[in-house]
Amino acid sequence: MNALTRFDTTALQQLNKALIGFDRLFTERAYTTNPTYPPYNIIKKSEDNYEIEVAVAGFTLDEIDVEVNQNQLIIRGQSQRDSDTEVEYLHRGLAYRDFEKVLTLAEHMQVGAASIKDGVLRVEITRIVPEALKPRKINVIGIDKN
Repeated sequence: MNALTRFDTTALQQLNKALIGFDRLFTERAYTTNPTYPPYNIIKKSEDNYEIEVAVAGFTLDEIDVEVNQNQLIIRGQSQRDSDTEVEYLHRGLAYRDFEKVLTLAEHMQVGAASIKDGVLRVEITRIVPEALKPRKINVIGIDKN
């Protein structure tokens, strides 16, 4: 029997996000309960240079950790605020909750510098293809029949 398969359009949109840049450059696997937090951008600066921007407003430099483990870029934010302080919020719009965002890198991607400016974490990523895998031109020589 033939079964009709239905595609989830949300899943396809998530797949399209994973195909930005170097075809399969990043595939997000969210280990948090809210995969949209914190918001982030993937920027293609040139053919081989990319940048990840993550909104980390409210986190200090000591509370942000960026790690590369094999082919995964792991960005963590762990708030060190005392929850015991007695503060009465009239409106609380800033989220200070901990997060872990894991992005899988494509082959030959190298993570460079990371910096924070104006509440945005920026991580530079460069594609470095080994010389052995780059296309190369073969010189053709003529041979006389003498």
